[in-house]
Amino acid sequence: MGSAEKKTAPSPKKNSTGLWIGGIAFTFFIAFLGYLLAKVPGFSLVGQMASAIIIAVAYRQLFGYPKALKTGIDFSSKILLRAAIVLYGLKLNIHTVLEDGLGLLVRDIGIIIVAILLTVWLAKKLKANPTISMLLGVGTGVCGAAAIAAVAPIIKAEDDDTAISVGIIALMGTIFGIVYTILRPILPLTPAEYGAWTGMSLHEIAHVVLAGAPGGQEALGIALLAKLGRVFLLVPLCFVLMYWMRRKSGADAADGAKVGFPMFLLGFIAMSLIGTYVIGSVVVVPDGVMEFIGSATTWLLTAAMVGLGLNVSLGDVRKKALKPLIAMTVASIVLSVLAFVMV
Repeated sequence: MGSAEKKTAPSPKKNSTGLWIGGIAFTFFIAFLGYLLAKVPGFSLVGQMASAIIIAVAYRQLFGYPKALKTGIDFSSKILLRAAIVLYGLKLNIHTVLEDGLGLLVRDIGIIIVAILLTVWLAKKLKANPTISMLLGVGTGVCGAAAIAAVAPIIKAEDDDTAISVGIIALMGTIFGIVYTILRPILPLTPAEYGAWTGMSLHEIAHVVLAGAPGGQEALGIALLAKLGRVFLLVPLCFVLMYWMRRKSGADAADGAKVGFPMFLLGFIAMSLIGTYVIGSVVVVPDGVMEFIGSATTWLLTAAMVGLGLNVSLGDVRKKALKPLIAMTVASIVLSVLAFVMV
């Protein structure tokens, strides 16, 4: 007398774990495609991160959002993003900024204030999306995608707004970097002055390297020093924005939500201190290990941006992004002129 065999149903927990891992793997796969695309002439100027976002946005428009992989994609766009920002702190040498770049740091403060206030003011005049405009102002003034990613949870930006802002900042920063390189031979600037100009006004560290390297070692060194000062100011800026958001929430009776403390900022500060005062002086870390950490940071940040890019609808971009792009472009031009005068 036989009995029918019962089929064992897969465990919901195992299914959810598999889909979670699959979602993370999917973001890294698109990050890898972005890496390959960035090798193509033209896209090499845009970089891996922006290339990966382009692919992610294109995937969303062609095939829709992969809902089954949502938990893994969310993990990449939120948790891996914070991990990348923490590791990004190793790029900041606090001692160098405070000892050699104090004069540049003072000017950097002025640059950041002008970038944010001017972008937001222009956005109001144009009736542009305020969240994207704020993110673009911060990205323009501080350090591009990393600054946008750090500030986004503080001002409660939606994922698609964050992704749109990162894409715009990568594209415009690349264009400005190329223009700087073209203008360099005809500008009446010494290598040190040219380096200060690029470091004080360009968006991403990659853009600063792109424009600063043709000026020689002295120009590139000063450019990176000026840029590090702006990265250093990301932390106090985040605290200022937290205070502003709390005041805004308290004043708006309809919004009772509290502004949570972004704990990853503590990690960013800790890694900056470790990179400045521990690695090299107390603990010797091989160059290969530091290069690996730098590459890991880039890959984590790229995978996180893919997660954000998958949330972008081109219909929303058309409605939301044009006016903030105009405000950010005008602010970037003003910033370039101001930095030129300041050097």
